[in-house]
Amino acid sequence: MNEKLQASGNNIQNELHRIAEVAGFLWQRNWAEANGGNISVNLTHLADYELLNLPASTTGCNLAEEVPAIANNIFYVTGTGKRMRDVAKSPIEFGAIIRITADGKKFEIISEKPVKPTSELPSHLSIHNFLMAKGNSKSVVLHTHPTELIALTHSNTFLNAEHFTQTLWAMIPEARVIIPKGLGVVPYLLPGTVELARATIKQLEKHDVVMWEKHGTLAVGEDIADCFDVIDTLTKSARIYLFARTAGFVPHGLTKAQLDELARAFNLNL
Repeated sequence: MNEKLQASGNNIQNELHRIAEVAGFLWQRNWAEANGGNISVNLTHLADYELLNLPASTTGCNLAEEVPAIANNIFYVTGTGKRMRDVAKSPIEFGAIIRITADGKKFEIISEKPVKPTSELPSHLSIHNFLMAKGNSKSVVLHTHPTELIALTHSNTFLNAEHFTQTLWAMIPEARVIIPKGLGVVPYLLPGTVELARATIKQLEKHDVVMWEKHGTLAVGEDIADCFDVIDTLTKSARIYLFARTAGFVPHGLTKAQLDELARAFNLNL
């Protein structure tokens, strides 16, 4: 498989390098305890004909829901039970390249080493299918466990998406600029389920980043570094809020007028 990847040109290798870099950031930020978090990236637009048509190394595995919009597409996905600190060393050894079958009902592993994909694969593929069906160019789904953001979801106050968004926007100007659509919230659902995928997609109709209550954060984007930046910025805002509360005061934050001024200045009224 490594030879096939190399033969397909530098684009795939560069993308795997970027995945490895972000996986390392997740581990360094303490957002990826044990095997926590997962990544999927649509590689179809980067691959050549030979890679797209590699024979499967495993027989097709049924999907819980059909994903016709991404039929015949190939994806890099991190492996189930694999640690981000290991993905950072070798994404291909601790992940898999999969192909969706022509009918959109199954996936098959085409990487040489048959690493089983993440248990969150149903959510990832359903989200990619949703994005593709909408004509959206976002090709990356990143799920991770930022401590400060998860902590806030243990308060019912922050399960209100508008309140959560406004609070985080108000901590630093960059949050308003980098996350213009704000933050969606999904009440706790069993990880790895179709129900979680459906609830997430509903939030992605209005947002580019979603909190899973008491679980973690999911971001979509055109670039894996952009997904990381969104979560990193939100986490910085959460830390500022929590530091202020720990110091014994409620932070004033940016005013509505100041946030509106940012929206006008950066053309954020989407």
